[in-house]
Amino acid sequence: MTDRRPRADAQRNRTAIVEAARDLVITTGPEVGMDEIAAAAGVAVGTLYRHFPSKAVLLEAIVDDLSTSIDESLTAAADRVEDGASRPEDEITALLANIVLEVRQERLLRFTAADPAADSLRRVQERGRTVVERLVAAAHRNGALYADVTVDDVILLLTTAPSDGVPESEQLRWLDLARRALGPLPRDVSESVS
Repeated sequence: MTDRRPRADAQRNRTAIVEAARDLVITTGPEVGMDEIAAAAGVAVGTLYRHFPSKAVLLEAIVDDLSTSIDESLTAAADRVEDGASRPEDEITALLANIVLEVRQERLLRFTAADPAADSLRRVQERGRTVVERLVAAAHRNGALYADVTVDDVILLLTTAPSDGVPESEQLRWLDLARRALGPLPRDVSESVS
């Protein structure tokens, strides 16, 4: 029986290509050339094409990796709430803060939302929604969200958060206002957001 795992150097090359492509797409946009990606990854163009026969396939791999990362992060947040290690309103606030203040992932999702990555992006959104539903339900049980706040409301806030072109003071103000709009705000949460 043969071992079908990729060789260590092939795996390193694939990882380097995905990381370089992700960084270049974030900084320059999805129009970045495959030769630029290969150079940034430190591999030959032929090596890049052996791993990813087209830019569409490469973008799909980037979104798949990001999807896994987002899914793990959101699931960990929901698990912390269910285990009693964290309050759902704190996890929702942290999620909003991450979207507003750590915009690299948001920018990557926006850039790769073009047709080549549309299916992967849809899967990211579906999995994310499932976890946000868990957080919102737990926050409702705790009385931390207003009764009329829905999952769609939280997702609306996440998808309309200010971009990285907005000054940080305005991003923080948006975050504070968004959290206040969701429900009664305990004093300690308000102070940690400011």
